[in-house]
Amino acid sequence: MTATLEAPQRGAKPILGRRRGGAEQVGVVLFVTTPLLAVAAAVPFAWGWGLGWSDVVIGAVFFVFTGLGVTVGYHRFFTHGAFKATRWLKVVLAVAGGMSLQGSVTEWVADHRRHHAFSDKEGDPHSPWLFGTGPIAVAKGFWHSHMGWLFDRDRTNAERFAPDLLADADLRRVDRLFPVLTVVSLLLPAAIGGLVTWSWQGALTAFFWAGIIRVALLHHTTWSVNSICHMIGERPFRSRDRAANFWPMALISFGESWHNSHHADPTSARHGVLRGQLDISARLIWFFEKLGWAWDVRWPTPARIAKLRAPA
Repeated sequence: MTATLEAPQRGAKPILGRRRGGAEQVGVVLFVTTPLLAVAAAVPFAWGWGLGWSDVVIGAVFFVFTGLGVTVGYHRFFTHGAFKATRWLKVVLAVAGGMSLQGSVTEWVADHRRHHAFSDKEGDPHSPWLFGTGPIAVAKGFWHSHMGWLFDRDRTNAERFAPDLLADADLRRVDRLFPVLTVVSLLLPAAIGGLVTWSWQGALTAFFWAGIIRVALLHHTTWSVNSICHMIGERPFRSRDRAANFWPMALISFGESWHNSHHADPTSARHGVLRGQLDISARLIWFFEKLGWAWDVRWPTPARIAKLRAPA
């Protein structure tokens, strides 16, 4: 069985869906703030006894696995349909994205499709330009686009923006397993660290570095695409918003920071379309295609790139 994700048909359904309940809102606050507190504690923790090579290796592996679950899975496949995939690959990408602790696949996709529908305009859930262009407004906009929007209790209406995912039985199951994926994402590194070092200390440091700190780094990488990449950088392509290419983040974001290119051509499987632009996510999709796990990949053509170029 194969997976085909088409863009949703816009209708009269409202932009916003239900409001988060009190317990759910507390959970969101904890998910956002706990990794931040862990980062604040990281330096004194490591100075004393904390960081070992096993923590670095385990953390790097989980960062790449869950990060590509977001960029290749949540973003390019589920949100934009940049390629088609086998059923098992669809599920693996949804699970990997879920282990990033950025929300369920349906919720993430609904938010991101809404972002593209209203990019940098009223209705965009995380534009940095909703409050004006003065110094205070820009500072407020940066906070909002980076992480402040996550505390909004009004949720994007998935029935409007992600009806295809709601209709997919496999993805409904993965959505329901999000709490389990959260536990696995945090405790599996600890278990591996404990087994590698054969110590409780190894388990604890792996939980801290490869679990919590890794989640924090990945969160801020994704959030920086929402904030920094709509504020500063180059804009070589025509788009309806202020999305920009920000090269310093290309490696750690797996190619997502070529954001102007992406907004100019959202369904393209490759974001780094110009010479020398590193795009690890596109290379992974290419690898899937070569193995026959992905097909109908929407690769950019030279003619299309030239057509989308901004006037000199």
